[in-house]
Amino acid sequence: MEGITAAVSLESDPLSGAAAPCQCRTSRPGTQAGPAEERFRGLLEAAPDAMVIVDNAGTIRLVNAQTEALFGYQREELLGRPVEILVPGRFQAHHAHHRNGYIHNRQVRPMGAGLELHGLRKDGTEFPVEISLSPLETTDGLLVSAAVRDVSERKAAEERFRGLLEAAPDAMVIVDNAGTIRLVNAQTEALFGYQREELLGRPVEILVPGRFQAHHAHHRNGYIHNRQVRPMGAGLELHGLRKDGTEFPVEISLSPLETTDGLLVSAAVRDVSERKAAEEQLTALYEQQRHVALTLQRSLMGTPPAVPGLKTASRYLPATQGAGVGGDWFDLVPLGAGRVGILIGDVMGRGLEAAAIMGQLRSAAHALSKTGMQPRQLMQSLDAIVAELDGPDQLVTCCYLVVAPDAAEVTVCSAGHLPALVAAPGEGVRALDVPVNVPLGVGDYLHQQTTLAVAPGSSLVLFTDGLIETPQGDIEEQLASFIAALDTALAAAPDLEAAVDEVLASVLPSAEDHHDDVTLLLAQLPAAPLATAGLDLAATPASVSDSRAFLAKSLIAWDCAQLSDDAQLLVSEVVTNAIQHGQGPVRLQMRRNATELTVEVSDHSHHPPQPRLAAADDESGRGLILVDTLASSWGVRPTDEGKTTWFTLPLGRAERRADRVIIDS
Repeated sequence: MEGITAAVSLESDPLSGAAAPCQCRTSRPGTQAGPAEERFRGLLEAAPDAMVIVDNAGTIRLVNAQTEALFGYQREELLGRPVEILVPGRFQAHHAHHRNGYIHNRQVRPMGAGLELHGLRKDGTEFPVEISLSPLETTDGLLVSAAVRDVSERKAAEERFRGLLEAAPDAMVIVDNAGTIRLVNAQTEALFGYQREELLGRPVEILVPGRFQAHHAHHRNGYIHNRQVRPMGAGLELHGLRKDGTEFPVEISLSPLETTDGLLVSAAVRDVSERKAAEEQLTALYEQQRHVALTLQRSLMGTPPAVPGLKTASRYLPATQGAGVGGDWFDLVPLGAGRVGILIGDVMGRGLEAAAIMGQLRSAAHALSKTGMQPRQLMQSLDAIVAELDGPDQLVTCCYLVVAPDAAEVTVCSAGHLPALVAAPGEGVRALDVPVNVPLGVGDYLHQQTTLAVAPGSSLVLFTDGLIETPQGDIEEQLASFIAALDTALAAAPDLEAAVDEVLASVLPSAEDHHDDVTLLLAQLPAAPLATAGLDLAATPASVSDSRAFLAKSLIAWDCAQLSDDAQLLVSEVVTNAIQHGQGPVRLQMRRNATELTVEVSDHSHHPPQPRLAAADDESGRGLILVDTLASSWGVRPTDEGKTTWFTLPLGRAERRADRVIIDS
């Protein structure tokens, strides 16, 4: 802070107001002091500062003990001497002029009025002082009272402060409560491109970009009233303005400084251009890696096929934290004969490793389910696979459902997964009563399955824990809220797609704030078959003709006589195979829906039939080849009692064959 440097000076100070004159008397030499003068001398001695009273000629008339201690003179050495004895020699030539100027103005100048003043001790040493001046009107004429305060310690502290300011690694800008720049350091000059003299005394808004200046004064005044320390990088996007007009991102920490001159605010300014550029580069790289990871995960998850007669709606939402990828997956597996396998799983953990394990498990589960194995058998197989993939520390939850719409039942096996839910038509959402086995990867545990009745047209609901687990909420409360949202959505939404969206909007109000990936699948079972029929058969050759007759009679009753020839031929082959190579009794089961006829033949042998190529003179071995040729689809699935061989025929097959015959002829 620049100012006029002077000695113990009686110069005028235009910043001060006029003082009321003080009437007092001083004793003439050789006369005895009166009571009033004695009281005045007592007040003078009680003053905390050195007090020097001079007349209008600059002669010292009175001093107190503090003056002797401060300047090192005895009182007798000062009285009657010019006041310039206390002024350093380099200032004495101008001091009389300043003193005379003050005599004419006679204004009170308070202590520390912005002047750089120095005193001179008897031993010739100089020291910084602050002086307040007051005029005293007496019967002997004008006297001037000077209160002198040694500010050596404060000035030393200020110098240390300036040294610290210059040593600071950041640009330091100190402003007063009016927003005027009072101090800056060299780093400020280097950062903003100004010389120090160009900043001192200027509004701090000179360093603020123009688009922010209108609001800056308001924010500055708000800080003056709050006076809170704001640490560097307190979540604000701030910018500085260089002398050349360029802007750059900064972080600023603010600290209030209480001084004798009033409140000052220290602002440490740090250029974060390089860090912001690095952050942007990292963000771009992160988004690129996230895109690659999500693309890989989606390819590993695959797209479930459309299943005829089964309406589905699903959503997969990657986590918004980290790479986003996780171990969630689901799958729909057509098992033939109207049956559908539904899989959902969750590999514990996050990132590409979890996604890679998920991809392997999904592929294995899909292939195993296509064999027709039962849910508990599939879980045992997956458990062994998990143990081989990543050792005993890897855990996976999984749930597998086999839906048999014609039988109005679902067979379920759950390995530590969240409960599967069902919403029957006209009823609320409830959890399927299924035993929850240990997760996959634990090993040495037999998984149990349950078969439950489920009404045709019911909706099954499967999901992963990212939908209901939050750091703040209780999982039971979250599950109850989820079920309530499902109740509302399934009752009001026009279709499953709308229901899924409504549920997610209710359970996840912030789509950008879920820490785990989320999977939700709704599957609506088809209506019951239009017709069903069944017949138990003995394991004897006569049962073959019985099966053909029962089939033909049923097809006539169902208005499907056009299928009779093909259907009788196929059922003869399958029943014959069950009797000759299987184990009785044999069960014939038929059902018809709007598009196809399904025929199932069950026996008690666990050995599946194997198609083979028959020689020209063989009397057998062509049955399954015939089934594969005439049926639109066929297969074998294991059961607890043995196996079931099935085939399907489209209802329009006979008409299409007749058309083909006519064209060929």
